[in-house]
Parts: sequence; structure tokens; C-alpha cells
Amino acid sequence: METAKPIVRVQNLHKYFGRLHVLRDISFEVYPREVVCLIGRSGSGKSTLLRCINFLEEPTAGTVEVNGVVVHAKERGSDRDERVRKIRTSAGMVFQEFNLFPHMSVIDNIIEAPVGVKGMPRDQAIAIGEKFLAKVGLMEKRNEYPARLSGGQKQRVAIARALTMEPKVMLFDEPTSALDPELIGEVLNVMNELAHEGTTMMVVTHEMGFAREAANRIIFIDGGGFAEEGPPEQFFTSPKDPRTRQFLQRLLSGEEGRGKRK
Repeated sequence: METAKPIVRVQNLHKYFGRLHVLRDISFEVYPREVVCLIGRSGSGKSTLLRCINFLEEPTAGTVEVNGVVVHAKERGSDRDERVRKIRTSAGMVFQEFNLFPHMSVIDNIIEAPVGVKGMPRDQAIAIGEKFLAKVGLMEKRNEYPARLSGGQKQRVAIARALTMEPKVMLFDEPTSALDPELIGEVLNVMNELAHEGTTMMVVTHEMGFAREAANRIIFIDGGGFAEEGPPEQFFTSPKDPRTRQFLQRLLSGEEGRGKRK
């Protein structure tokens, strides 16, 4: 993995919201087929980091590179906008909320971006969309509207929608946090399958069972910086930073049973 070229490279990233310093000098790389889980307390900067990678939030300083396309925080202009567009097509995003268009069927939701952003012919987009809809187990919902879907089904459609863009990396921002407990497992099953198939993923999550099973690397973010980073076996059994140990003790005491659910 170390000899491959990274899919994501972030260097010296800072993000301020007004005077609030949310991300502090973040640098890291994500390699092909790697699954990186970001964990931390609410407000630690996890989701903001993901959103800076595909420029849903503008970094205040630093450099973001995705699939060889580089954008510096202070750049402006049409060339920079085109590079941001390329990064967004390479980095598929799955949000806490599903963000499906309520007036469009499932298949039309899925093909909207490939047709509208990539200029893909509709028939080709439908074929790709149906492939990923089948992957998430929802081909029978192809012509349904979002109002007729459960929360878990909506999130699986959102995953299929992101995959239909054929991104180089999938960014998941707490994809199960808006779901009822009984629906979380069906989304985690899809994500586990993607991980085992070699999909490059960055996942903000509180689901420790998923992190243990699927991650190659876990990063604990605290106060806008990386407090701890390592493989799951080291992270969970012998964390080095006392902030990590405290966080895990608090989280696992309440989440152990839920995290083991498949």
C-alpha cells in the first residue's frame, strides 16, 4: 500500500469558522483500497474535514489533492473551480441526511449527477445506476419515490447514487446517525461489503464494530487535530493517548452491543 500513489493527500490544512479554529494543521494520506475511520467527540472537526476534502467547506489554509488533482486553499479563478469540480467527481459523498430529491424516483435520483455533471448518456447512467442499486439490494425500489422508503433504504439509495459517479474515494459522514437503531445494520452491511471489495473509503462514524472490522486505519480527532492514529487492533487494545483511552471507555461502555450488530 505504501508504494502506491495516494488517492487523497491533505497537507497543512486549517479551517476557521470566524475566530473558531476547527481544524489545526492536518496532514495525511489515504491510499487505494484503504478504509480510514475518523472518530472523535461531537465538534472535534471530523465532518468538517470530510467536507473540506470535496470543498463543501472552503479550507482556510493548506492543500487538498484527490486523484492527482491539487487545489490550494487561497486559490481563486475558473481554473481552480474546474479542479474543484474534478475533485468532487472523484470523491463520492454520503451524508448523515439522505438528501434525495423527493419529487424524483429512486432511479432518477441515482442518475441525476452522472447525466447532469458528467454529461453521461441517460441509458448508460441507468445501466450503471441499476448495477449499484442491485448491489445495495434495492432493485425492486427502482421506481419508488423517497417518501415510500425507510430511512435505511434511503441511505442505501444515497450510497448507490454516490457509487454511480464511479468515484475514486467514498466519503461517509456519519451515515447511520439519522437512522433508527433497527435500520443501522442494513447500511453497515453494505459499507462492509464495499470495504471488503476494496473500495477506498473515509468514514466518520461512531460505530465501533464497523471500525474494528472494516478499517485499515483509525484516526481519533480531538480539538481539531489528530490525537491518535493506528490499525484497529492497536487502537482498541493499546491506545497511546490518554484522550483516546477516555473516549473509548465512555463510548464502548454504551455502544458495545450496538457495534457488534451485523
